Amino acid sequence: MTALPRGESPGPPATEETAPATDEASEAESVPAPDAVAPAGEAPKGGPAARADASAGTADDVSGAAPGGGDAHAGPGAGASDGEEAGPSADGSAAVGGGAPADPVGAPGAGAAARDNAGAGPGAEVGAEGAPALSEVEAEIAAQRELRERIEKRKAEKGGPIEAGGKLSGTAADLLAAVRAVEGGQKPATAFYDSPAPAPARRTTAPAPVPVREQAPAPRAASPESVAAVAAVLSAGGAPAALDRPAAALLGDRAAEVLREDPWQLLALPGVGPEQADGFARALLGAAAGPDDERRTAALTGWVLEQAALRGHTALDADRVREALAGRGVSDPAAAVQHAVAEGAVLVFQDGPGDEEDREDQDDEAAAEAAPPGPVLLGLDRYALAEESLADGLARLVSGGDKEADWSEAAAAAPSPSAAELIRAAAAHGLVAHTGGEAARTEPAALIAAARGLGLRALGAAHSVDGRRRLADDIGAPEAAVTLAGLLSGAEGPGRDEEGALALDLLVVLDAPQLDVETGAMLVESLADGVRLVLSGDPGVLGSAGAGQVFADVLAARACPRVVSRTPDAGPIGELVSGIGIGELNQVAAPGKEVVIVPVREAGEAVHRTVQLVADSVPRAIGVPSEDTQVITVGHGGAAGTRALNEALKQRLNPGPGRFGGFDPGDRVAHVPAPGRTVPGTVVSADAEGLHLDCAGAPVVVPQERVADSVRHAWALSAHQAAGMRWPAVVVVLPGDAARGLSRPWVYTAFGRGERHLSVVHGVDQALPRAVAEVPAQERTTRLRGLLEASQESQESPEQ
Repeated sequence: MTALPRGESPGPPATEETAPATDEASEAESVPAPDAVAPAGEAPKGGPAARADASAGTADDVSGAAPGGGDAHAGPGAGASDGEEAGPSADGSAAVGGGAPADPVGAPGAGAAARDNAGAGPGAEVGAEGAPALSEVEAEIAAQRELRERIEKRKAEKGGPIEAGGKLSGTAADLLAAVRAVEGGQKPATAFYDSPAPAPARRTTAPAPVPVREQAPAPRAASPESVAAVAAVLSAGGAPAALDRPAAALLGDRAAEVLREDPWQLLALPGVGPEQADGFARALLGAAAGPDDERRTAALTGWVLEQAALRGHTALDADRVREALAGRGVSDPAAAVQHAVAEGAVLVFQDGPGDEEDREDQDDEAAAEAAPPGPVLLGLDRYALAEESLADGLARLVSGGDKEADWSEAAAAAPSPSAAELIRAAAAHGLVAHTGGEAARTEPAALIAAARGLGLRALGAAHSVDGRRRLADDIGAPEAAVTLAGLLSGAEGPGRDEEGALALDLLVVLDAPQLDVETGAMLVESLADGVRLVLSGDPGVLGSAGAGQVFADVLAARACPRVVSRTPDAGPIGELVSGIGIGELNQVAAPGKEVVIVPVREAGEAVHRTVQLVADSVPRAIGVPSEDTQVITVGHGGAAGTRALNEALKQRLNPGPGRFGGFDPGDRVAHVPAPGRTVPGTVVSADAEGLHLDCAGAPVVVPQERVADSVRHAWALSAHQAAGMRWPAVVVVLPGDAARGLSRPWVYTAFGRGERHLSVVHGVDQALPRAVAEVPAQERTTRLRGLLEASQESQESPEQ
């Protein structure tokens, strides 16, 4: 048996960062803002770099073998194994669809010089030009906190006496006032009989769609005097003046004084790392700026937890925090942590069986037999608040409302046994978890249709626009499907009532693994008592881009009934992905070229083969046009990352000077309005207003100042960006330097994005089967599971 040669990349590793959020934020491509109607044919400064000529070699039509089979040749167009072993395929053929004549690629595809203009992320140089703007996540959190305050205020108001008719408005309120006036003798009853009849409402046609203009988060206003004072402090410390407005907005009117007293407060600004903050502090404080300065250790502790949140953790073991501080030169990490807790910079938790008071009440013998408390965790208040609010909200949904509804007829009419089981579970419970693959998405659709047939206000929310479209098709009612972001913002769905709750009786959230803890808290706070909530998703896919693992914690805590779909994913792709889900990379028969392996030696060849597949082979051999074929790779950087692939694909599929800040009409792009959200679109035009996009039929205008942060080319995406979406054909690119970024969830997610066809540009040799068998999902440290389990124990306690 001959193994595939390992591809080698001349550039930096192309793997995705460990942090889910950096996949969307700090690794975003940075491009110049679009010029206002730049002259045709002129490329603005900062456009795409010229690529080198392609390396020699051509490829066959879509050919090769399904994983586990095929010829082991390393020549152009040859079949390949799955990286484990090579040999003849099950039917004795050398390749699936092999034998087609070789076709040269008209445009160079290898050796592309990738642009590496990554946006400033955590740890970026302070000296970099451009002021880090207030992040959209911070703006969203502020909105969430404002919503929570309104909800708490309304709850408090409910505790007092409510005046009869106090909730009425409009005509009903006017009628009540009239009745009271008559009863009090203020007006005769006849005074209200001669009122003119209201004019009939005129019917109007639906307005034409209005382009959605992306709004950048508005930072808190800072006075010119405050900004000038901050600029003087920054200048004295050697920091760029561009940070003056962000610092003044974040730290308030006393920002200059705060920075002089505590220079490490600069770490709170996006893009500033410990090295830059230390340099700023030394410039201001001189020899007094030591590594064990309490101001420094408190700021560093918070920064460590912020970095952990980018990797999905809502809290971190105290030992790990102390280790991180020691790595930053802190001589006494334990004392540093204690000081940070005392100052309120971080919170400390010790979740476990029973609280501290319970343990103190136990006698010595009982205390000896009791289970030891859980580990000591440190966390930031924003995530602690979100997890506790989410746990309370889920417990409220579980116990609230009358769930004795008779949905037996709807269950009997369900299209499958799994759909019937889901309908019965939703009828009897306020919270239900549903798990399954792509084919299982028809089951929540059947539930929504059944509930709507019973007269209930039922809605399904998907993670992406593509998911919303597929859900609407399955339900047969476009108005019954929304995106979760659109539902929470009010742009989609029924809107909110006077209490701030969504006007719903049943909500099904698809793609639930993409639900982060802050979005989850905002969601449950928006649901009134008695609403049924169904969380549906595939546990095998990559987790959320934000902190937390809501779906996994709900499943692990057994907080509600779980309905496991028995509907398998069909076809060779479904069979392959199902095996990956249990840690097996199996050989599958693909007589219709549904699964194809294309071997490569190095990253340049991977780019060359990818361009050829998308532009020529897949459209001709499979019948899927280039615009319906998506490339997925492991990371943004490197010689075969998304930047290099997008540059090569643009030059082949839509060549142009990039006259709109690096973009041309017809360019395939991804609009990222917020970290973790990717909306595919196409460039239409650009003018002084901004870059005009067509996102799934919806016009979107991105202001010039937001283009560099929220728009990138999207012929190639990372797997995190592609989660929640599917395309007719997918090309997964695995160059040799991608091996360390592979895991079972990554492979499962990437391979499962194709509906009809999957091509794997394979250069990682044995790393692919090893990743599937041995590299599970990255563990995230969260508190939600423990909070849910504690809530269940308190409800089951006989004293409650």
